[in-house]
Amino acid sequence: MDALKIITEGQIKENKPVFNVGDTVKVHVRIREGERERIQIFEGTVIARGGSGVSETFTVRRLAYGVGVERVFPINSPNVDKVEIVRHGRVRRSKLYYLRGRVGKAAKVKQKI
Repeated sequence: MDALKIITEGQIKENKPVFNVGDTVKVHVRIREGERERIQIFEGTVIARGGSGVSETFTVRRLAYGVGVERVFPINSPNVDKVEIVRHGRVRRSKLYYLRGRVGKAAKVKQKI
């Protein structure tokens, strides 16, 4: 177990972003297209967080042209450049999977004041 900790120690980011489920975030993701590399921004609501340590992930959901799009990002991935918090949401659940069945304003999360 100690050997596993030593191996994974270097892979964990030191300045992890601090956000919770229900927050609206902008995730800056590095995209490789052949030789070139660019940063793409994926903005949406965090509907879940999972895992711990190196394998910690978070799921972001947004609507694109009326279709729900979800992406799962590893927090410690080198492809995740940074996570900007747009607004904090007020929720009472740890997983917001119920938002998948909602449309329009019903799919919004109230803002924390």
